[in-house]
Amino acid sequence: MVSLDDAVLARMEKGGKRYELLVDPNLVDVFKSEPASVDLNAFLAMDEVFHDIRGGERPTEDAIENTFGTQDIFEITKTVLAKGSIQLTTAQRKARVEQMRQQIVHEIHTQAVDPKTKSPHPKTRIELALNESRYSVDPFKRLDDQVKDAIELLKPMIPLSFESVRLAVRVPGSAYGGSSRILRPYLEKEQWLENGSWAGIIEIPAGMKDTIYGKLMSQSSDTEMKEL
Repeated sequence: MVSLDDAVLARMEKGGKRYELLVDPNLVDVFKSEPASVDLNAFLAMDEVFHDIRGGERPTEDAIENTFGTQDIFEITKTVLAKGSIQLTTAQRKARVEQMRQQIVHEIHTQAVDPKTKSPHPKTRIELALNESRYSVDPFKRLDDQVKDAIELLKPMIPLSFESVRLAVRVPGSAYGGSSRILRPYLEKEQWLENGSWAGIIEIPAGMKDTIYGKLMSQSSDTEMKEL
């Protein structure tokens, strides 16, 4: 379960009464879009609904049944998240917005390159442009959607090219475990070589090339990577 310190308040009002849950802020958007994909034990700080969590006031079973038509905490959670809202303190909202902003900057940094230099824009340049564009970061909106929205605002301000590169990679057999976990999402094909090394071909956003290479080198300094 998410800790009480890290959880945020999800609240719905109906019939003059509040219904509150404590949830993991990092899973709110995922739960809203695909509830079945989220482990409820990880999502909730406590597996019950309250009228007032701070005061410890709990609704009766009849009140829960009349409001939600069920006693099932999973169905109750779906209703509260669909019809209610997330209550954040000022400090929580500020922290969540900054965390999401940094994730947006990181995604653009790794996905896009400057078409002139074929290199990623520095994160500082992306962040300054994002601030200048006055893009409003939503602490709970899906990251992929916000990246797309931010890119549309940034295109007139900084040149962005979303090219991909295909790379041939060879790693010693001893480094296969860690290296394969890094490369698996981008892998096109793979094979074992006669000398015991593992080789593969991957396709990644051009901006990720240096990052991937650095991660592979941390697994083995004998790693080889070549652009195709």
